[in-house]
Amino acid sequence: MMAQPQLEKKVPPRARPPLTGKSVAALCVASFAVGLLLSGWMPLLSAPISTVDKTSAPGCDDSRVSKGLAGERHDPKGIMSEVSKTHHAIRSLDKTVSSLEMELAVERARSGVAGAAGSSKALQKAFVVIGINTAFSSKKRRDSLRETLVPSGEKLRRLEKEKGIVVRFVIGRSGAAEGGGGAADRALDAEEAEHKDFLRLDHVEGYHELSSKTRIYFATAVATWDADFYVKVDDDVHLNLGMLATRLAKYRARPRVYVGCMKSGPVLSQRGVKYHEPEYWKFGDVGNKYFRHATGQIYAVSKDLAAYISVNQPILHRFANEDVSVGAWLIGLEVEHVDDRSMCCATPPAVRFADCEWKKRAGNVCVASFDWSCSGVCRSVDRMKLIHDACGEDQAALWGVAT
Repeated sequence: MMAQPQLEKKVPPRARPPLTGKSVAALCVASFAVGLLLSGWMPLLSAPISTVDKTSAPGCDDSRVSKGLAGERHDPKGIMSEVSKTHHAIRSLDKTVSSLEMELAVERARSGVAGAAGSSKALQKAFVVIGINTAFSSKKRRDSLRETLVPSGEKLRRLEKEKGIVVRFVIGRSGAAEGGGGAADRALDAEEAEHKDFLRLDHVEGYHELSSKTRIYFATAVATWDADFYVKVDDDVHLNLGMLATRLAKYRARPRVYVGCMKSGPVLSQRGVKYHEPEYWKFGDVGNKYFRHATGQIYAVSKDLAAYISVNQPILHRFANEDVSVGAWLIGLEVEHVDDRSMCCATPPAVRFADCEWKKRAGNVCVASFDWSCSGVCRSVDRMKLIHDACGEDQAALWGVAT
């Protein structure tokens, strides 16, 4: 008697992260579009069959071919119109599929982060996440911002809940070899326990590691909040939160938006100078300029661009300057670069009435202000309150913003 074949033991399928409602809806729309596309083109797809040479199709009946040709005459203009419509439908479908793929990739990334943290809690919805880049030595700068433009305590929580505006100081760790971190880490832990306004990164702080820190910031923020926009700003820049939210709301319906003060500075090949670019040769001949990118003091990216950075961060190249790195990550994508000059108003120390001040008097409150000579507000700890008094928005503007 022949032995009966043993059935293979079925291996349970790997768990996959559940699709969001938005993903399911987009997938349904894509499927519907494919159905319309195929059903509308079936007559056209079958037409060439009747025109096949009888020598290549044995048994073909000439009378049937002639009859088919007579019954399948199409107006050339009508055909071209259908081709054009189908072309647009394919482009729309391609964008839908691309968006779905990106969202699925982000969900996988988020599930991985949640799994590593041992939590499956749903992401908090937000309109904008504002990450204020800071350092261990910048406690006084953080305090100057808390005293002026960054709400504290219950007001910070209320801003998140009512307006969807999340504000966090972004910092990693010191890299001290001592168990549990060094004195700087412990001091920051105490500050975090007091204010609860930090986003801690798995990153070792260092001036030459700003590009890495930015990649990790976007990845961490995307895995923590489901927001429409993600902003990076330095801790020595004056920022009007309400005006920022108002400006970004204008771009809410646009995909892949990169907002900031766009520039194209020189690529510095000389060693020893500030902002030296060791990989200057990649930008062509000596004396060339960088491609357009947002100045590093402040910029915003839409949800899908932050997700792109999050998903692809292991292979995103880092140049010497962080703002150039971000521009390089986005330059090859279908991205809308928005040059918003209200995000780089000047506060010259030698001028009595600064750029941001007279613009406020004219009713055009700036989003962000700083001194170009210092790449931030010069002596920000001492001057932030003065600038805020001169250029800051009313509290009613912040709490009345529509997001």
